[in-house]
Amino acid sequence: MIDWSALDAARRPLAPSVGPFPHGGFLSAWWEHFGSGDLEVTDAGGAAWAFVTADGCVTAAGAADLVDYRSPLGGDPTDLLASVVGDRGSGTRFSFDSLPVEAAEAVTKALEANGVGTTTTHFTDSMVLTLDGGDLLDGLDAKQRHEVRRKQRRFDEALGEALLVDDPTRFEGFVALHRAAPGNKGEFMTGDMEGFFRDLLVLPGARLDCLVTGDDRLVAASIGFEDADAYYLYNSAYDPAVAEVSPGIVLLHRLIRRVGESGRSRFDFLKGTEDYKRRLGAEPRPLFLVEGSL
Repeated sequence: MIDWSALDAARRPLAPSVGPFPHGGFLSAWWEHFGSGDLEVTDAGGAAWAFVTADGCVTAAGAADLVDYRSPLGGDPTDLLASVVGDRGSGTRFSFDSLPVEAAEAVTKALEANGVGTTTTHFTDSMVLTLDGGDLLDGLDAKQRHEVRRKQRRFDEALGEALLVDDPTRFEGFVALHRAAPGNKGEFMTGDMEGFFRDLLVLPGARLDCLVTGDDRLVAASIGFEDADAYYLYNSAYDPAVAEVSPGIVLLHRLIRRVGESGRSRFDFLKGTEDYKRRLGAEPRPLFLVEGSL
C-alpha cells in the first residue's frame, strides 16, 4: 500500500500556481489507472516528491500528457534528491519534465549538489489568462469581441440561452460527448481514462462545468480545478451534432466569465499553445525539462 500522505494537499508546492498536479490525490489516481515501474514517495529535508524508476531512468510520477505541472512540495529539494540519488549506479538517468522555472532552477541546483550533471531545455508552454474581474470581452480587440459575440448569438438562435452549472452527476454525459467526437478525441476516453477522470472529480476544488440548454440537453462540458487564485481547465468536450454553433467557444466564454466574477485572478488553459488561447488573451508560461545522469 502506497503512503501518499507526504504529498498532502496542504503542503505548498515549491513553484507557485501549479494546481493539483504535484499532490497525492491527483497522482494516486494516475497511478491506480496508468502507473508502471517502481514508485517511491520521498519525504526528506522538508521537501516531498513522488518518483518512478523504469529502465534505468528516474522521473517524476505521472505521464507528461496527463500532468501539466510538476514541482517538489515544500522547500529546498537538495536533501530530497540526495535520498533519491543515493547509491544508484553509474549510468542512472534522471528526467524531470513540465517544470515551471522556479522548480527547474531548484531541481537543477539540487541534482548538481548531489553529483548529477544536468542540462535544462525548454519542454513546452502552458497558457495563462490574467483576469481583472471584468468580462472576457473587455480585454479583446474589436475583431475578437465581434467574433465571440457572433458565435454567442448563433448559439442562442439555434439552441436558446443555456446555463452553466457545476453538476458532477452529469459525468456520464461528459464521457458520452467525448466518445461521440470524431478521430482521436473520440478514442481518447478509454475505460481506464473514464475511471481516472471519475476519480479526479472527488479531489478538492474539482468541477464538472456543464453547458445545458433549456430542454436539459448537455451540449458541452469541462473538467477543471480551482484554488483560491486560479482555475485550471483540464479537459473539455462538446456535442459534435451542434458543432456549427460553436458550443466549445460558448462554454469557454462562460467559464472565463464565471472565474473572473469569482474574484480569481488566473484562468489557466494548461499545456498547449493553440491559437484560440492566444486570441483570448492568454500568455505563455514556459515549462522546462531537466535531465542528468550519474
